[in-house]
Amino acid sequence: MKKGKIILSTILVTSSLYFAPIQLDKTVEAAANSEVHQSKKAFDQKVIARVSEERMMEDVRYLSETIGPRVTGTEGEQQAADFIRERLRSYGYQVETQEFSIPDKLIGYLQTSDENEVLINIPEGSGDTSESGITAELFDAGLGKESDFTPDVAGKIALISRGEFTFKKKVENAVEAGAIGVLIYDNTNQPGPLNPSIGGDFSIPVGGITKVSGEALLEDVVSQNKTVTFKVKRMENAKSQNIIATKLPKKGANHDILHVSAHFDSVPFAPGASDNASGTAVALELARVLKSYPTDKELRFAFVGAEEIGLVGSEHYVSQLSEDEVNRSIGNFNMDMVGTSWENATAIYMNTLDGQPNIVSETALATADRIGTPSELVLYKRGASDHVNFYEAGIPAVNFIRREPGTANLEPYYHTPLDTIEYISAERLKEAGDLVGASVYSLIRK
Repeated sequence: MKKGKIILSTILVTSSLYFAPIQLDKTVEAAANSEVHQSKKAFDQKVIARVSEERMMEDVRYLSETIGPRVTGTEGEQQAADFIRERLRSYGYQVETQEFSIPDKLIGYLQTSDENEVLINIPEGSGDTSESGITAELFDAGLGKESDFTPDVAGKIALISRGEFTFKKKVENAVEAGAIGVLIYDNTNQPGPLNPSIGGDFSIPVGGITKVSGEALLEDVVSQNKTVTFKVKRMENAKSQNIIATKLPKKGANHDILHVSAHFDSVPFAPGASDNASGTAVALELARVLKSYPTDKELRFAFVGAEEIGLVGSEHYVSQLSEDEVNRSIGNFNMDMVGTSWENATAIYMNTLDGQPNIVSETALATADRIGTPSELVLYKRGASDHVNFYEAGIPAVNFIRREPGTANLEPYYHTPLDTIEYISAERLKEAGDLVGASVYSLIRK
């Protein structure tokens, strides 16, 4: 009996000694995980503490108000590129300018004899004019049916309402009747001028205007036999450009590469405060914040032009990457329309072309959890921004953009003259800067 007690005691002691280290290991592991989490939060704060919403708002103001519309290939886009280039150089970055050709485009101008300028879009396929344009009376052609034209249209500019049949047929009827130009006005109230698709090439100038402008021309010009001057200029051999800032680790070579991108051009007539002075301003601020921190990966900021005409700038940027650079690229954080104050845009959408998570989206989710990002992050299948070209090259990419949860709607000011700084939120710029900045730093820091 005594021997049995000794054996049992030995088993219990041995058992105790056996299990204690496992419990200790779990405790140590939990403590280590907590320490790592706290360490990551400390690194996050190195970025967050320096991201300035005042600086970002000032850059949005400069791009959207001082420069204004930054249409691809125009002086406005060039001014934005110059501004970005000089700012990056002031931060000490190695800066590269990539110039590339863009398709020929048409620029329009419309003014009444009372010197009132009318916003106008010129569709592809329109004819152009001489430098002085054409000055003529307007002819009220109703919907542009054959029966709406009389011999009086000869030598005049046909003013036609949208509706019932195609823009192409309306223009064909006007040409056949002897009109020397065509203005088509919208049949619904929209802040920006109509951009009609006329489906062919015509010898006379064609333009699209708003419903309000069309009705005003009927009342103030047609009824009083006044004139308008209509000019269409063909921009040939135009160019756009990308501005690239690179930060290299101090030691070694052939490092992994992380790309941060934003486009700086806008659509005609839109000051482009949200689309995309907001993304540009955040990227510029992150370039300032991250410039002096030690990293073990290469960081490239790609400010691209010509996004609004078909992602042309980012396509060029990615095409210039060597096979080795593509293979070393671990991801792309693309920012577009991240600062809108539209109250319904309460979520930050993480758009991927295939709708699947990747290193960029997963890193952002982990960062949001650590720093307590106020807005919901939504993974969504969507193209339509510069992340597309990175993805198609095999680089994991996410477009960060604010949308309305559920509907995925964009703000109502999108691509209109109302896209002004009035509808930009400093708090949301800061939120985007904190989220993307801390995420980027978590991937590149030593």
